[in-house]
Amino acid sequence: MSLVLATPTVVPDFAAIKQRQQATWASGDYAVIGTTLQIVGELLAEAADVRAGERVLDVAAGNGNATLAAARRFAHVTSTDYVPTLLDKGHARARAEGLSVQFEVADAENLPFAAASFDVVLSTFGAMFTPDHKRTAQEMLRVLRSGGRLGIANWTPEGFIGQLFKVIGTHVPPPAVLKSPSLWGTEAHIVALFGTQVAQMRCEKRRFNFRYQSAAHFVQVFRDYYGPTHKAFAALDVAGRQALERDMTALIERMNVAGSSSLVVPSEYLEVVITKC
Repeated sequence: MSLVLATPTVVPDFAAIKQRQQATWASGDYAVIGTTLQIVGELLAEAADVRAGERVLDVAAGNGNATLAAARRFAHVTSTDYVPTLLDKGHARARAEGLSVQFEVADAENLPFAAASFDVVLSTFGAMFTPDHKRTAQEMLRVLRSGGRLGIANWTPEGFIGQLFKVIGTHVPPPAVLKSPSLWGTEAHIVALFGTQVAQMRCEKRRFNFRYQSAAHFVQVFRDYYGPTHKAFAALDVAGRQALERDMTALIERMNVAGSSSLVVPSEYLEVVITKC
């Protein structure tokens, strides 16, 4: 009689993964790129119907695009991220506009707030990068009151940034145990994460246009300032860096709609607004 041995289940070490992610997002200077995405925060605040006086939480806020959008609507905003230097950027932007915002270092997978503390929870291209998707979704719903709104913006797998992740991953593969961040840009994954506590859900695909001088300019900015790309180039030898630059350039030029005189690359994202039961 032969024995069939069960394949052991690989349990991801999320703590170690998050530690590496923190170092990645702290590298470069994300705000250089992040501030160009401000319109996404404004559109999300409108889609989530943020109102004056409401308690709003921005999860994985980065440099604070959704934070500022909500604060400009006279909401009481708490802005969180697990990278302190990113919060510093958001704080400086809020201070420059004279906006009152509470900033707090916090892990999206373990939010330091009581249940039902907020009327609105927002995240623009932030929550999608957490290692434990289900845990993050549960935490966002936990701190949201019944009847409150959750608004999130996530890059889609088919869009430009989703394709850029794939290009980078062929040169510097991510941990095999991690689910792709771009899954958050699919309606099926959103339903799987949030469906059981949802009174209403709306998913709408939108486009953000990256506007740069040229493909070379885009590569240079992302190599210098965007943490994941910055780290990817740093991990490669000279030949590897050249190959990554070549593949990034090919993708950018293929998706450029501005012709040879400039660069405009549309990037699809999924805007999600959920009303909690």
